[in-house]
Parts: sequence; C-alpha cells; structure tokens
Amino acid sequence: MINLADYLEAAREKVAPEVWCYFEGGAGDEVTLRGNVAAYERWQLRPRMLVDVSAVTTATTLLGTPVASPLGIAPFAMQRLLDPEGELATARAAAAAGALMCVSTLTTRTHAEIVAAGAGPRWFQLYVLKDRQRTLDHMHEAREAGYSALVLTVDAPFIGRRERDLRLGFQNPPPDLDLPYANLFEMTPELTWRDLEWIRAEMPLPIVLKGILTREDATLAVEHGADAVWVSNHGGRQLDGVAAGLEALPEVAEAVAGRCEVYVDGGIRRGTDVLKALALGADAAFAARAFACALAVDGESGVAHALSLLREEIALGLGLLGCTSPADVTRAHIQPTPA
Repeated sequence: MINLADYLEAAREKVAPEVWCYFEGGAGDEVTLRGNVAAYERWQLRPRMLVDVSAVTTATTLLGTPVASPLGIAPFAMQRLLDPEGELATARAAAAAGALMCVSTLTTRTHAEIVAAGAGPRWFQLYVLKDRQRTLDHMHEAREAGYSALVLTVDAPFIGRRERDLRLGFQNPPPDLDLPYANLFEMTPELTWRDLEWIRAEMPLPIVLKGILTREDATLAVEHGADAVWVSNHGGRQLDGVAAGLEALPEVAEAVAGRCEVYVDGGIRRGTDVLKALALGADAAFAARAFACALAVDGESGVAHALSLLREEIALGLGLLGCTSPADVTRAHIQPTPA
C-alpha cells in the first residue's frame, strides 16, 4: 500500500458488497460524490523557488488544540462494520499520530471506551435527535469524557437517497449493530438557527457547524457564534448535485473573512489536495473514506499507515511548494487549471 488508491481498491475487494456500498457510495446519481474528487484537478499549485525549506513542519492548531497535521479524521459511522475494534482502532492510530479525530454520533463504541483507547485530540460530532434530552445527555457525556469541541452536523434533516444501499439491501442501521447514542431514524428535521443558540447555552465547548456550502449560511454561522464552519456536502451522500467541497470553500472563506476557522472535506486523496484546500482558505481539511478504507484493510495499523502516508505527502508538498508550515500556504500558491 503506497497510496490511498491502493487502500480503496483493497477495501473494495475485502469488504462484503452489501456493507461496502454504505461506505463508498453516495446519493442519487453520485454526481457530487464524483465531483468532490474531480474538483482538485481544476486547481494547480504555484510553487515558489529559492526558499529555505530545510526545516518543514506539518504541525498546526485547530481551535487552539495542537495537532501534527492540517488533516484530520472526519466522522464516519458504524466502524465495527469494517473492523471488530471499530472506533477503538481508529482512536489509537489517531492518538499515536497526533491527528485530530472527530467521533460520529453513530459510533459503535462509547465515549468512555474511545477515550480509554488513546489520549489524542478529539472532537465529537452531534446529530440533534427528536428526543432533546437524549441529545443533551450525549453532549454532556462527550464533554465529561474530555472532548474539546462539538461538531454540529446541519445538512441531514433527512437521509439522502443512497441507491447503492437500496440495490444491495443494506439496512441502515443494521438491526444487529449496537449504536450507544442514536440511530438514523431519531434525527429531527426541525433544527433551526435558534437551536444553535440552545446548544450554545448548554455546551461551553467550541462549536463547529458542519455542512455549510454557501456564503449566506457562513455569514449566519458567524453571527450565531460558531467557532468554526466546516464546508461539507456529507461526502456526496445527502443532496446530489450540490457543489464539491473545494468548489464551495472560497466563497465560504471569503464570507467568514477570518472571523472563525474554516475546514473542508470531500474528495481528499492526496497530501497535495490538503495543500490546495489550505490555499483556497481552509485552516484544515478532513477525510473519512480514506481512513474507512485503511481501517477495513488493516485495522489500527491501516489507519496509522494512511495517516503517515498523508502526513509525508503534505510535508513533501510543503517543501516543494516553497513553504515551511501550513500557515505559509496562501492564495498566491494556487491558480485555476487552464481549460
């Protein structure tokens, strides 16, 4: 395995098709799913020469938390479908690498188990449930477990139509899989900006809004006190036909104008993809499928190796770009690919 494409191919061969469809597939005709990857080809890096890059670091901070790389592990659900240890394996690999891990509401392990697995930087992703008390209980349990931020996912009032799952009969969630905090049929479609105020009142941790794709919502997020906005189309799994994450990033970053941090996910396959995201205004990028593939292929060791591969690609890319750290990457380091 020398790159993420190798892990993707190996995972596709190893995992049963009726399960892998959930992790690899997208919504509708999967236009947005493909677009997430293709968007990176529409931008070229602009390297600067004769810069002293003898000391390159990939380290940065996210909401004040030191991390080893500007690439984190995005939340992906039901990890025990891919590996018996599930989120525990991912947590150990992330902690060892100093990488930020975002734990899904649809985790198959409790927060206490995940924290015991590895003491690394960790955020928790929240779906607001119809039962608000269960939502509050989840928030408080995660906070008590030592998570340092809440990532509120706002693009899933309903579950997108994922036709691979329908064709292969994937039950979402599988009836025999234990989800300690929620299932997909408990989420509320009634979430509004007023609920963000309610969550802010109940949760003193920094709040990240995940699922922002427009300048209008980015502006509202800042006005409602979000500490960061996360540009995301849910990996192409919700509304098909929306912009790729990288395409939406510049307008969101422009609207935010430095008032809060900005992240992006969708289609990350290379360290150079992360550099392009940084150049277009992101403070960091996140990936899920890349690490789902690695987990499926080789458990904790696979995730650790994938993290190492990507960090090495980021470091090499920084040096060749003429930058010594993620903070050095600017809009001057990127241009549209000529038609």
